[in-house]
Amino acid sequence: MKRPAPLSASGGTSGARAKSAGGSPKPASGRTTPASARPPRTGRPQPAKSPARRVDVRGWLGGLRLSGFTVIMLGLVILAVCVLVPTVSTYVGQQQQIAALQHSVRVTKDDVAALDQERSRWNDPAYITTQARERLYYVKPGDVVYLVIDDLPAARLPQEQRAVSRSVEQTRTDWTSQLVASIAAAGTARVAVQK
Repeated sequence: MKRPAPLSASGGTSGARAKSAGGSPKPASGRTTPASARPPRTGRPQPAKSPARRVDVRGWLGGLRLSGFTVIMLGLVILAVCVLVPTVSTYVGQQQQIAALQHSVRVTKDDVAALDQERSRWNDPAYITTQARERLYYVKPGDVVYLVIDDLPAARLPQEQRAVSRSVEQTRTDWTSQLVASIAAAGTARVAVQK
């Protein structure tokens, strides 16, 4: 028994020739198409493309089968997430506070070390003498001191140098708002309690 030849995409028989009833090959048409212009052969005819296919959600959910064990495990996972999320966020917040406090302790220890070094310097009589001369302009009897005025380099001089006015000028600031702001800042400042 002979099998019929599969149909091509154009609807004719496969190939460029078809067999007649007598079995001799005949050309199907007067001209042949090049292989690159033909659509690919698939063994079965291509169905017509339908517009956007809708998905039946009820049918899909109805086909989904959940066992009792799966539902219980899913509930336990959701419960675990609800219990652990606040705990983890609290843990992360505490770790950040610990890191900030450790940094504060390191800075304070550095400040204490600097102050201890400064205090040890004040035990040296030569340092005390130098500071008295530089800060308070003290001199020993018989010494002559020369003060140089405007000895700063040009880069360190103030940029705006206005002439001194002969009349009294009124300030343009509102002292009451500055007073209230100062009181509010003093009241809300964090101050360490001295024991």
